[in-house]
Amino acid sequence: MSAETVVFGTVFMDCKGFAAYRYDPLGRNVGSVRFIHGGVGRNVAEDMAAIGAKVSFVSSVDGNGLGIEVLNRLKDEGIDVTHVRRAASSGMGLWLAVMDQNGDLAASISQMPDLSIMEDIVRDEGESIIAGCRNIVLELDLNDYISDTVLSLAKRYNKKVYGITGNMEVILRNRAMLGGLECYICNETEAGRLFEREVRAREPEQVLTLLRGYVDANGLKSMVVTLGEYGSAYYDAASGEFGFCSSIETKVTDTSGAGDAFFAGTTEALIRGFSLRQAVGYGTRLASWIIEVAEPTRAPLPGSLF
Repeated sequence: MSAETVVFGTVFMDCKGFAAYRYDPLGRNVGSVRFIHGGVGRNVAEDMAAIGAKVSFVSSVDGNGLGIEVLNRLKDEGIDVTHVRRAASSGMGLWLAVMDQNGDLAASISQMPDLSIMEDIVRDEGESIIAGCRNIVLELDLNDYISDTVLSLAKRYNKKVYGITGNMEVILRNRAMLGGLECYICNETEAGRLFEREVRAREPEQVLTLLRGYVDANGLKSMVVTLGEYGSAYYDAASGEFGFCSSIETKVTDTSGAGDAFFAGTTEALIRGFSLRQAVGYGTRLASWIIEVAEPTRAPLPGSLF
């Protein structure tokens, strides 16, 4: 299978605890706990496949029944898993999240998978994988070696790379890598760390000013900052296009997959040739669909996105 887009990213198992919607007079910490398939790269791969992209996934899974289940789910979505390796242990990460009564993330702890497995994939097969695709999605915070190697190979073979944030640590150590991206998408908290300034979602004009200044000063091609219920700010330095995209009023079930869905919709629209303004609109629509359901990686879409 020759993929249009190759996604380099992680697989996680998400454990989510949801706060109770009523007061318990006995003082018990009541609520519910749910295990859900996840991972930034894996979510993006499934979201892109769901809207019609031809996707190959580069990652690792555990060599147990759960790992087999992940592979089967990816295959069911039409995703090429040739470059997903099975490991005896630590092939997948764990994300422990506590959700508040509104379904928003209140606190979380994450444990990364053993990234040496993906390092081996990139070392052994990275050149052939990147030479054979047209576009690349890179979870930027895997580690320095993976990010540097993928970006270097992409430059060698003239492939477009779209970057999504994991935990900001690799990006903050290697800020120059953002200049090698076709588009970088992050949220207002991540943007604040990058800009070294507080970014207030309630003040979108301020966000846009900071965004344009940062992109121009650091040689980025285009960048989007998502602002939750306040929409998103975008800037394409090549075309000079900038502005805001309003959010869509949505019944919220679980917001944890919204950022990955926004990225997937925006990126696929850019790949299809839409302007950044139009692409952000598509990303906003896909995110609104995803947060209406409990499990983002298996969300049935209400219609065609494009």
